[in-house]
Amino acid sequence: MARSNYEYPGYERDGATYWTKTAVLYAVVTAGALWMTLPFWWTITSAFSANPTSAEVTFVPAEFTVQNFLELWNRDNIPLVRWFINTIIFAGAVTIFNLVFDSLAGYALAKVDFWGRDKLFLAFISTMMIPGMITLIPVYLILVELGWTNTYQGLILPMAASPFGIFLLRQHFKSLPSSLGDAAKIDGCGEFRTFYHVYLPLAKPALAALGIFTFMGAWNNFEWPVIVMTETQNFTLPVALFAVRNQYFAETGLMMAVALIIVAPVIIAFLSAQKYFIRGMSLSGMKG
Repeated sequence: MARSNYEYPGYERDGATYWTKTAVLYAVVTAGALWMTLPFWWTITSAFSANPTSAEVTFVPAEFTVQNFLELWNRDNIPLVRWFINTIIFAGAVTIFNLVFDSLAGYALAKVDFWGRDKLFLAFISTMMIPGMITLIPVYLILVELGWTNTYQGLILPMAASPFGIFLLRQHFKSLPSSLGDAAKIDGCGEFRTFYHVYLPLAKPALAALGIFTFMGAWNNFEWPVIVMTETQNFTLPVALFAVRNQYFAETGLMMAVALIIVAPVIIAFLSAQKYFIRGMSLSGMKG
């Protein structure tokens, strides 16, 4: 591609002004990035330090050790494996349910022509303006009546679908050409086969973005598990961190080790699907 002859005033690439402003911009961005990563780095160093204190901020472990993680593993009153399994079940099930139900609803609102479709979509979108704390008590009372408190179904099912996920996938399906579905129906495909074999494979970037959002939100969710789950064995990791903090407040290494265990799977999930996340946001954000 030919380079444009027009140059913005004061931003000539060979001029001192351009390079000065570029250097300042990079310095500011680098300083901001370092400032944002300092708490996470402190978590790592404290988790691998011997006997750190909450008043001591060290960015290089004086004595590198994995004793804090071994201590978590060996203490009988800290069922770390059970907490990790609970969190995996909760975040994984919520993610799968959201991908299934949100994709079906998003496709119906985008490609299936039925009476009141647009009004129904507006009703879904309007629920995004309602704070979650308003519906927290009614949903909890329903679970009490069903006898689902302190159970997996009570923890998972209220979060099985989300208006945001429906909106995200509806926008993506709406951006796909309707001629693909028309051709499939001419060949004898029903509505579900058209959705599953034609449109769903084209929605992988949006599904990956929604999956990352949902998994991260469920994995880090604290308020809902702490309300539904009352027994220590049924805690998820964020609730477990709160319990460990109350019980072992002076043992900073243990708390930081739990915090690192919580955040590590989220980082791995994001890095493994980062390209789909970025592509899904660019394709699904503002179309329709």
